[in-house]
This record gives sequence, C-alpha cells and structure tokens, in this order.
Amino acid sequence: MNTVTLAYDGLCTFEFGIVVELFGLPRPEFEHWYNLRVAAVDPGPLRATGGVLVDAPFTLRVLDTAGTIVVPGWRGPQTPVPDTLLRKLRRAHDEGARILSVCSGAFVLGAAGLLDGRRVTTHWRFAETLRQMFPKAHVDPDVLYVDEGNILTSAGSAAGIDMGLHLIRRDFGTTVANAVARRLVVPPHRDGGQKQFIDTPVETDLDEKAFASFLDELRADLTRLHSIESMAADANMSTRTLARRFKAVTGTTPHKWLQIERVRLAQTLLETTTMPLERIAERTGFSDPQVLRLHFKRVVGTPPSAYRRTFVA
Repeated sequence: MNTVTLAYDGLCTFEFGIVVELFGLPRPEFEHWYNLRVAAVDPGPLRATGGVLVDAPFTLRVLDTAGTIVVPGWRGPQTPVPDTLLRKLRRAHDEGARILSVCSGAFVLGAAGLLDGRRVTTHWRFAETLRQMFPKAHVDPDVLYVDEGNILTSAGSAAGIDMGLHLIRRDFGTTVANAVARRLVVPPHRDGGQKQFIDTPVETDLDEKAFASFLDELRADLTRLHSIESMAADANMSTRTLARRFKAVTGTTPHKWLQIERVRLAQTLLETTTMPLERIAERTGFSDPQVLRLHFKRVVGTPPSAYRRTFVA
C-alpha cells in the first residue's frame, strides 16, 4: 500500500515521528502493511524541531503514485505552501488518493482547496485561524480527528495517533489496529475530543483511579440496562456529578459513551466470530439487531454486514 509522508524545512518532529511509527515501522507479524516513503518538499538536508536534520530519499514525484499521503504538521498556519506541492496534492486527490493531515497540516490541505465544504479539525489553538482562512470549511475544534472519506484531519499532535489507528482499523480491521495500539502502549480508541485537553479548571477532589475502574466495570457488562440513575448509584455520585465527570474525562455523555463501547465490542465480534447479528445484539446490550445496525452505522459509517464482509477473509 503506497504511502507517502512529507518532510519539509522546519519539520514538526513529533508529528513526523507519529507517521513513521504508525505506517513506516516494519510489522512482519501482518501479511500486508503500508509501504512508507518520505518525500522532501524543500531541498535538503531539512531542519526539524530539536536540531535534527532529515535527508528525505524521495522527491514530490512519488505523490503521483501514492494511495495515501500524510502531511505531518506545517511550519506555521500563515506560512505559504509551495505551489508545486499544492498542485501535486490536488492531482493526487483528483485521482483518488487519501490525504491526511496532522495538527497544523490542515493548513496545507486548506491552501490546496481540499477542505472546502468538508468538516475538518486541527489543534484547538489554530481552529479559529483555520476557520478565518478557509471559511468554506466546517471546522470542528472539539474532536480528535475527522474522517471525510479521502480527506482525514486530526487535532493537535498526539491526535495523529488516534487518526492513524482509525485508518489502520479502516484498512485492516479492529484486531490489527488493537495490536498496533498495544505495541504503541496507547488505547486503541480515545473517547471524547480535544475539548478535554483545553486549559480549563477541573475538579481535583475526585479519585481518577476509582473513576477509571468504574468505566472498566461498565465495559465488563455492556448487556446491563444502564440508566443515568443506576450508573450514578454505582459510582456513588449524584446524576449531575456523574454527567459532569463523564464530560471531563471522556468528552461525551454517559449514554453516548455506552453506545460507542457497545459498537466497539460489536466490531470485535463481527471480525472474530461467525455469530449472527441477533446474537451480537444480545451480547453487546442492544435491544435488537435493528438498533445495533442504527448505532453501528452512525459510529463506524458502514452497516454491520458490510463491515463483516470487509474485515473477515
């Protein structure tokens, strides 16, 4: 799977490292994997954050045959993007390539005209600037990443990991994505958005470890008919405190968090078993297969039957 990431003078080292770790690290345990190449935007050697020098082996010509292109940040929201790169990105998009941006890399996609009419994201510090510079884009500053089919954008820095794991899940399924996440020592999916990382006052008298254990207990029995009242009682909190705590920790509501966890379990069962959808609905806490289909399509973007056909050999 031909994949190209860009290297440029002023390279964002962390964002670039994320891309290399996700898509460039050899993974002989998998039958198929990405073939990552690094393309230089500028004449080298290229200076990267931290005093590192990068000597990229390929030119922008490799974008012509790339199936996936990753822009790992950019040297500044207001910094011009070379016309040659913009032309290459537009041509690649027109020919069906997937183009991803990490953090401020969204400004490169915007300069290429690839964000118009799309829901996109970037680091919360740059969200308003992105909205002003590209008013035809629908900027969502709260999410960790946005998947618009062939255009994917991620929020600040580490959210590139979330986006990358999502793409791996799309390409190879949940089992492979989970294995990559374990090797990275990160969760395979982070709930909520980047709102939880914005500098705002938070309560400090609540036991983080106890709340994490409470979430694990909920995951352990997703078939139970949970209500906000029953969850609050289990957590020994008022319903208002529980809702506030969920929002602070996961970035979403208790109800939405439960639906996402149930869908994630359904994904695993679809990939690893031949269990009929009726049984999967029972195992994941949905009242019937139709309800499962509804939530699965909303979260994953495809029906359970199509998902199983894609990820089961």
